[in-house]
Amino acid sequence: MGTIPTMEEAQQLLEAYNSDEFLLRHGKIVSGIMGHFAAKHDPDRVEFWKVVGLLHDLDFEKFPEEHCKRTEAILKENGLDEELIRAIVSHGYGICTDVKPELIMEKYLFATDELSGLIGATAIMRPSKSLSDLGVKSVMKKFKTPSFAKGCSRDVIAQGAEMLGLEVRDLVEETIEAMKTMGDEIL
Repeated sequence: MGTIPTMEEAQQLLEAYNSDEFLLRHGKIVSGIMGHFAAKHDPDRVEFWKVVGLLHDLDFEKFPEEHCKRTEAILKENGLDEELIRAIVSHGYGICTDVKPELIMEKYLFATDELSGLIGATAIMRPSKSLSDLGVKSVMKKFKTPSFAKGCSRDVIAQGAEMLGLEVRDLVEETIEAMKTMGDEIL
């Protein structure tokens, strides 16, 4: 069993491999979302879920062609926990890895990584440029518009919702609520 970093240690590791403001903010957003879902499904391990969310794209800035594979190597070199590594690697299932999300934590990471981008893009296109008045209906409309935020895979979002036994609409609603707790400064 390896080490589980604190949030501060995870942030330092993330910043050692990333300087892009978007990627750093994305890690923070996914970390917050994961913390929200952990509080409901695994309340004794909220920080663990948040660390997983924070580090999920650790290698993306420097090694986009080796996404998840390079993260796995970096985390192993740092002696980090195997469960943490597996969860992070599983978020690339079907895209850059064959590690299938099995634990509920892994499924939420897989499902909400792409969804966080779609929700954020929908919020900043609104007149208010805010999450505070963002509803499920607006996000679902954009979900059905493939040309909007086309980098956010609707297939991955739908597959993740299915893994969780949820309707996409319900996953969207809960993820919006998670993002609202972080405030508009995440946009």
